[in-house]
Amino acid sequence: MKKMFFIILLLCSAMGWSQDAFAKAESLFNSEQYEAAKPIYKSLLQDNKKDPIILRRLGDIESYAQRYKKAFPYYKRLLDLDDSNADYHFLYGGTLGLYAKESSKLEALGYLDDIKFHLKKAASLDAYHVEARWALVQLYCELPGIVGGSLRTSRKYADELLKISPVDGHLAQGYIEEYDKEYRAAEKCYKKAIEIGGSLTTYKKLASLYEQKTKEYLKALITLQDAYAAHKEPYLLEEISRLKKDHDLVGD
Repeated sequence: MKKMFFIILLLCSAMGWSQDAFAKAESLFNSEQYEAAKPIYKSLLQDNKKDPIILRRLGDIESYAQRYKKAFPYYKRLLDLDDSNADYHFLYGGTLGLYAKESSKLEALGYLDDIKFHLKKAASLDAYHVEARWALVQLYCELPGIVGGSLRTSRKYADELLKISPVDGHLAQGYIEEYDKEYRAAEKCYKKAIEIGGSLTTYKKLASLYEQKTKEYLKALITLQDAYAAHKEPYLLEEISRLKKDHDLVGD
């Protein structure tokens, strides 16, 4: 009887430690102390090898640190648990894509079919999956035609985005036009995104187009000033000051 009591006591203690450790890891993760959370999650994974939350956290930690080759095995294990989950396909395919970008061209080609498959699968499983469609827009825009790149295909996914998230749709269309060096068309798309959503991202994309591509620095300055008027983000004042200094501009 005493032996059974001690076994139960040990089990309860282990469960309590596990719960406390998970809570601590989650607290660290949510406060962006990823490297501190990582060893706790890895320890928990030893006894919870199929826990989707722990696998997702470890994959995310590696991704945030741009250690993509270490990230996608965790996402692959999530896929093994649930092949019908659109997010898991996106995470795996997207991380493969990020790793391929920093690899040699020959190695990247070896991943290309898997990247396409999993991103398309995510989009087909979830008709409202914005991130998967954005990834497909970028993928088909940037790929050389010889390995399947296609602005037409990229535009198809941008059109899908337009239906489910108009701001993202206009930003995606602007991205394609900018990539295709159709800068006036890109300008119209970004302005439309500002008109509909007015997020910081929309203003920054337009300002970047003016500064980096069309070299219309005064327009870039005005756009950043409009962004500050709308959002009051202090760092925008630094950007405005830098732009004035870099290009000898005068403005309010």
